[in-house]
Amino acid sequence: MKVKSYNRFLIAAAFAVTALSFGSFLGTKTVSADDKKTTAFTDPTKAGKDFEVQGEYLGNGPDDAKIGVQIIALGGGKFDLVAYPGGLPGDGWSRGMPTIQAKGEWAGDAVVFKPADEENDGSGEWKDGGFTVYDGDNNTLFELAKTTRKSPTLGAQPPINAVVLFDGSTADTFEGGKLFEKDLLAATNCTSKEKLGDHTLHVEFRTPFMPAARGQGRGNSGVYIQSRYECQVLDSFGLDGKDNECGGIYQISKPAVNMCLPPLSWQTYDMEFTAAKFEDGKKVKTARVTIKHNGVVIHDDIELPKQTPGCKNEGPEMLGVFFQNHGNPVAFRNVWVVKK
Repeated sequence: MKVKSYNRFLIAAAFAVTALSFGSFLGTKTVSADDKKTTAFTDPTKAGKDFEVQGEYLGNGPDDAKIGVQIIALGGGKFDLVAYPGGLPGDGWSRGMPTIQAKGEWAGDAVVFKPADEENDGSGEWKDGGFTVYDGDNNTLFELAKTTRKSPTLGAQPPINAVVLFDGSTADTFEGGKLFEKDLLAATNCTSKEKLGDHTLHVEFRTPFMPAARGQGRGNSGVYIQSRYECQVLDSFGLDGKDNECGGIYQISKPAVNMCLPPLSWQTYDMEFTAAKFEDGKKVKTARVTIKHNGVVIHDDIELPKQTPGCKNEGPEMLGVFFQNHGNPVAFRNVWVVKK
C-alpha cells in the first residue's frame, strides 16, 4: 500500500469517537469533568465522563499495520487526538516518525473528531470500549481497542542491598515529607534524609487529572537526582516530549520518546546515576545518568553538565533525592535506592 493511501486510512481513525454515558456510574447528572484550570482529580470515579474517553487505543489497520491512538481530555468537553503509525510511543512508534493530529468535542453522546486534513472523508466511532473506523462510504476499515499499559518495573521490590526511602508506612524518611491518601508521599519540596552519591533509584509516581490546565500547570512536579538534576514530572500525555515535559531533564535533554501515560496512571522512573567528581573544589568529571520511563530508555548514559534550576548547586557533598512541590497533587510511592 502506498504511503499516501496508508496515511489517509490512519487519519480516518481520528474522525469520530462515540463515548459511553457514565451518568449512572457516577450517580449524578453527566457533565463535563472540569471547567476550572485549578481543579485536580485524584479519584477516577469522580473525574467525569471526559476521563473515560481519554486514554490509549491500539489495533491493526490496512495490511495489518499497527496503529496507536492517544486521546487527551482538554476540559469543557473538548479533546485532542494523536494517531501513531506503527503503534504507540515506545511500542512501535519512535521520535521522528509521522503523527496525525485531530481535535474533537462532545456532540450528544458522541465525541466527534475532525482532522487537520480536510480532504479526508473517513470517520470513526467509539463503541463498547473501542474504535470502529470507516471510509467515506461507511465501510469498516479497522478497529482499535482501548488498552492500558503498565510499566514492567511497576511494583518492583527493592533488592536485599537496597535502602528503602519510602514504603508507604511513614513520611519521616523525608525532610518535609507528608503522607497523601494515607500511604502515598506528597510532592511537598521534600528531601530524603538518606544522602546519595552514585546510585540506582526506583520511583513510582502519579499525576492528577487536570483536563482544563495546560503546560506547566498540569500535574507538575519533579524528581531531583541528588537534589541537583531535575527529571520533570508532568502530565504531558500526548505531547511531543520536550525537556520541560515528563521525562525531560530540564534545560539539558528531552526524552528520546514521550513515554508519559494518561493521568492517574502509576508510572515509573528507573535511574542509573553517576555523581560528578570534584578535586580541590573543582569539578573534574561530569555527572551522568541513564533513565528508563515506564521501562523504556529515554536518556542513555548522558552527561549532566550543570545543575538544573530550583534546588541545589553542584558540589562534592552527597545529597538526598528531592521531590518538587509545584502546587499540584502529584503522589509518589515505592521509592528505593541501591548505592554503588
